Amino acid sequence: MKILLLGGTADARRLCDRLITQNVDVIYSIAGLVRTPDLDCEILVGGFTQFGGLTQYVKENGIELILDVTHPYAQKMSDQAVVTAKETEVPVWRFHRPAWVATDKDDWQFYRNFDELVALLEKYSCPLLSAGQLSLEALMCLHEQDNFKKLVWRTAVPPKFCYEKLTKLHWVKAIGPFLYQDEKILIQTQDIDVIVSKNSGGSSTSAKLQVAQDMGLKVLILERPILLEPNREFDSLIECADAIMQSRIKPR
Repeated sequence: MKILLLGGTADARRLCDRLITQNVDVIYSIAGLVRTPDLDCEILVGGFTQFGGLTQYVKENGIELILDVTHPYAQKMSDQAVVTAKETEVPVWRFHRPAWVATDKDDWQFYRNFDELVALLEKYSCPLLSAGQLSLEALMCLHEQDNFKKLVWRTAVPPKFCYEKLTKLHWVKAIGPFLYQDEKILIQTQDIDVIVSKNSGGSSTSAKLQVAQDMGLKVLILERPILLEPNREFDSLIECADAIMQSRIKPR
């Protein structure tokens, strides 16, 4: 079985390693924006435009299964995988981490888009923006709000634009996993009064949620996108790997 694994997450690396040890032929694809993993298989870096698109690549390389283990918010890639599966009749399976679920001790509120976020932030003065990349236009919009004394923006990849004129903006480059104590120090030293986050799931970036709970801080969470349905979907890496091993020829 020849598998194209759409990766870019710690879960993807773990699943890829597991399949390699079982002698499964895996091609691992990654955007390569943060770092390239050390895996004992063929690694594609930079997307599929260089090959004429995902569909063309699948057709020309004898792919028998597309395995989507991208980030839960990588909507464009996940949806394209489903479209390619339909166009090529090659099945697509998906693993995504289960979403975080609030307890009665948490103070969370969900938002669907940037406009909703701006409205929810009106009563705060120093947010930790930890929901990924933002456009210069979005940052300028936030910067113009009178209520903000400072905007702390944390990403794994440096912005591709000049932001020095945004005097309220403090950019922090950091790659998870994040420890509780480090998150607490950041939040305290920067006088954070609200946290903005994606619902990424897993433990790599969840420490800030525990800090927020302990400090009584509000957390504003971007809702997960609604994705096109794959042929099969998993929320357990072990179950996903076992299903692949049980379907070594033309899995459906």
